[in-house]
This record gives sequence, C-alpha cells and structure tokens, in this order.
Amino acid sequence: MHNKELESYRQERLDEMTIEEMQEAMDKGELTSEELVLMYKENISLRDKNTDAVLEMNPDALLTAQALDFERRQTGPRSALHGIPVLVKDNMDTCDKMHTSAGSLALKDHYALKDAKVVKKLRQAGAVILGKTNMTEWANFMSDKMTNGYSSRGGQVKNPYGEFDVGGSSSGSAAAVASNLAAGAIGTETSGSIINPAAQNSLVGIKPTVGLVSRSGVIPLSHTQDVPGPLARTVADAVALLEVIIGIDPEDKITAFAAQFEHYDWRSHMKKDGLQGVALGVARGLFKEINDEQAELFEKALDALRECGAEIVDEVDLGVEQEDLGFAVLLHEFKANLNAYLAKSNPDQRIRSLDDVIAFNNEHAEKMLKFGQNLLEQANGMSGMLTEREYVEALERNRFLAAERGMKNVLENIGVDALVLPQDFGCNIGAAAGFPSITVPFGFSPSGEPFGITFAGQAFSEPTLIEYAYAFEQAVKGRRKP
Repeated sequence: MHNKELESYRQERLDEMTIEEMQEAMDKGELTSEELVLMYKENISLRDKNTDAVLEMNPDALLTAQALDFERRQTGPRSALHGIPVLVKDNMDTCDKMHTSAGSLALKDHYALKDAKVVKKLRQAGAVILGKTNMTEWANFMSDKMTNGYSSRGGQVKNPYGEFDVGGSSSGSAAAVASNLAAGAIGTETSGSIINPAAQNSLVGIKPTVGLVSRSGVIPLSHTQDVPGPLARTVADAVALLEVIIGIDPEDKITAFAAQFEHYDWRSHMKKDGLQGVALGVARGLFKEINDEQAELFEKALDALRECGAEIVDEVDLGVEQEDLGFAVLLHEFKANLNAYLAKSNPDQRIRSLDDVIAFNNEHAEKMLKFGQNLLEQANGMSGMLTEREYVEALERNRFLAAERGMKNVLENIGVDALVLPQDFGCNIGAAAGFPSITVPFGFSPSGEPFGITFAGQAFSEPTLIEYAYAFEQAVKGRRKP
C-alpha cells in the first residue's frame, strides 16, 4: 500500500480488527505484517500519550515482519499468529534489544540473556513482538499504597475509557489492547493481575491453570500462583494467543500437566450455544463490597446468561472467605524467587538481590519511593529459605481451603459447572487454588466505566470456560472501543 492508502486503512479498518481478519487479509495479499507493524506504530505514536501503556518498542519489529512476510509467500503461515503484532508485559525476558525491568528503574539497564519460554513460543508461532508494556512495579508487590498501573520506569498507565482505575498489574497490556495499539498482549497473574485489568478495560482476559503455561524467564512473585495469560478484544483472539503459549517446559516442572493440551483443538469450543444447560454458581459472599452500579449490571448479566440457556444457582457457599487465605505465601515466596532470578540474570546487571533493589530505591528515593516500599521491606524480612512455619501453614491453608474444600469440593457436590462473578471479585480464591478464570466484557456503568463478568472453574477446565465465555460474548457483544 502507498502511504495514503495505509493511513486510510489504519483509520477506517484497523481498529477492532480480529486476528482472523488480519490473517485473511494477509492470505489474500491485501495486507502484510510489515504494514500491520507500521500502522500499530502509528497508533502508538498518536494514542499512547493518553495511556502510557507501551514502555518500550522493539527496534527489530519491522525487520521481523518483513522476514515473516517473505516466509508466508514461500511456505505459508506457521500458525494463526503468523505476522501478528503483539505486546508483552515488562516482566518477561526478551533476548533482543529491549530491556526487562518489571517496571523498575533499578533494572532499567537489564538485558535478558534468553527469551522467556512464553516469548520463545510466540516467536516460534510467527508472532511479531512489537514491544514491552508498562505495569504496576514489581507486579504490585512494592507498596500497598501504590496505585494500579504505576511504575518508576514508565509512570502511570491510564484507562483509555476515562478517569477510572486501569487495573493491575498487567495494566499496560490491557490499556494498550483496549486502545488498539496491538492485536493482543500477554500479561501475568498472581492474584487478579490479568482478570482485573481485563475487566477495567473492556477486554477478554484468560488466567490459565497453573501448569498450563511456562513461567520460566518471567520475573517472579510466587512460584505457586504466577501464570502468564492473554489479553485481547475478543474470546477468539485470546484463544489464538493462549494456544501457542501452552506447553511443557523442563525448566518449569509443573508444566508437565500441559501435555494433555498439546495439539488440542481449541477452536471446537467456540460455540454460540455453549451455555445451553450449563449450571453456573453465584457465590455472593465473594463480592459483598460491590457498588450499586456494578450490582445492577451483574443482575442484568445473570439475566443474559439465563437467556443463553444457563441455570443460575444462587447463594453458593464456598465455605471459605478470601481473608482466610495466606498472604504469607506471597510474602515468603517473593524473596526466594526474586533472589534466584536476579542471581542468574545478566552478569552486567548490578542488581543481584532484593537487598540491592531496596538499597537502590533508598539511594534514589525521590524517583523510586513515591509510594514507599513497605511490601519489599516486609518480604526482605523473611529468610528466603521457605522454612518458616508461617509459610508452610499458609501454603497448606491455601491449597486446602481454596482448592480442595473450596472450589473443587463445592462445585462437585452441588453440581455446578463453574462460578460466575462480577469483575474480578473473588479472584483470590482461584489464584490460591491455581485454578483458571476468564473475564468477558458485558457493558458499562452510567459513567462509562467498563464492566465484565468472570467465569471461574476447576483446574484445566479452560475448554469449557472458553465455551461459556464465547457464547456469552456472542450473545451480549458487550465491548465497545474507547
């Protein structure tokens, strides 16, 4: 395309274009990956000043796209992501000309020695890594006073829909996709960090079961709860991203479970009648603090689910409160995990431990300590050996209360296929259990704030959750662009 044609295409067609539509256009020769990259770069240059979602651009993105266009002409596309520009969260290692910093100026000069497994799998599928997204610094584990989406390296991510919470900690990934700065993005979740920003930015977010997607090469918080997952504008786009990042990784032993989903047909679960005869539980005890506007939207969403053929089982009691779950798990694991990551990072990188991070922050207090660092200091007070009784008890409590006694036992005993929840309410239960959840846009409050609903199920129930999410999305079509 000539410059004027490309500009016209960007303005009239690119926004809300699905991954499938991009592939069809490239297969027909109407569009190239190079042109997609150029158009998204243009969007970023024009729109990102309103969101501060993109932290850093990949200098090699255009050349990569050109090479993938040549490959398409020679041998055809590798996958549904061939030539598709995507963004990744700044806690994912990329062995290229971009930094990996978890949003912290302490790691602003850090170049990773190899790709995170998730990034490697994206590249192998033919995706173009367009850049890194801003995030809540240290995955929102620096200070309990820090606002969602703030980092010392990238500043404050803003919600493209208005003066609303942007969500955390995959804030930049969500705001960028919502603003049509990329076809999709990868975020990470420990407890709500995909689901929350997805809901706040009118997106689909998939938080996979721990064990489905590798965490190696991701700056860690908790090895029992961390998991990467996709953020996209549609369920189909989110599934296209999910299916290529799933897989076994010898460096992350829990991914042995992913073997059951190798060569899996995820597309077969996108059915418009996917909610017919499904029983969905509503655990109101998990969202006692919901405001009136959200409560009204949720009741309308339940009516929409009934119209789709679902049975709503109300007042489900999971027998556990979120307050019962052990914050100590995160507190103890963060130090152990971060110290191990930093010790093995690029030798040229001088920050080698949590001690070093805290010292750097103190040395540059004006830039680094806008919200303090009480969580970093608390975590650093732990031994890092994971031997404390408090940690072991909290870990056992999480596994028993959230997984066995909570979601697994209750869902099976009362014959409910999954839970349905407003926004990200109740996400701590699924996070502590390591179970999956999917958020889908439903609508907006009278003031224009996005509202979504979340389907949450047992371990490795992603196929059925995708059925529910897709059927709901097709029925309500709740997303609109900012």
